[in-house]
Amino acid sequence: MTTDTIAKRGEQSPRTPAAKTCALVVEDDPNIVDLIRANLAVRGFDTVVSVDGLKALQLLETEDPDIVLLDLMLPEVDGFELCRQIRERSPVAIIVVSARGGERDKVTALHMGADDYMTKPFSIEELLARITATLRRTRPAAPTEQAPPVITIGDIQIDLASQQVRRGGQPVHLTPTEFALLRELAVNRGKLLTHAHLLRRVWGHGYETETEYLRVYVRRLRAKLEDEGSAPLILTQPRAGYRLAPE
Repeated sequence: MTTDTIAKRGEQSPRTPAAKTCALVVEDDPNIVDLIRANLAVRGFDTVVSVDGLKALQLLETEDPDIVLLDLMLPEVDGFELCRQIRERSPVAIIVVSARGGERDKVTALHMGADDYMTKPFSIEELLARITATLRRTRPAAPTEQAPPVITIGDIQIDLASQQVRRGGQPVHLTPTEFALLRELAVNRGKLLTHAHLLRRVWGHGYETETEYLRVYVRRLRAKLEDEGSAPLILTQPRAGYRLAPE
């Protein structure tokens, strides 16, 4: 079986609740592909694999994966651009797994829509833990009893149950991670939330020092929800954290 072989999951579209979780692995190293596929298989995942960007985009449409594991250093394709194109087409969870370990590479990938970033070489246990954390974050969660089902902030409406945001009556397209961050700020409106708190609540335990994740995603939310020159929606407390503007 080649690394381009697709593990089919049946013909249901969309998937039924009983369908397996599907991972799209965009990677040209067959050893890494085999390692990831074998470990995901024993945990009940289906895996589809692509070694090039064009096929990855095709599989994104035909296979409707739950998560994408994306290498940046692919032949004949810019990994950052591929990440951007995947994000434009789908809210699917994206974890970049790359040998490029520089801070600038990580920040660029997050700007392009990645939910998480891992550097090769990696332990399979850490990768599996990050997959679990990312899927938990990017799948719908029921609103808490303390929070109203819809939070209104000026002309912004945040529907916690459907994970939909509207601004001035128009839908605002947020990724699941963007929504998770906005939700945490909104249900604690006016309260200072530390970097560590937000990282733990949105990304999970073990991310408390990944402050660049917050900087990138707060910037993404501001770009989608704030008007230039208007009062800020998300307030920065230097070296401490963030809060949503109080009523």
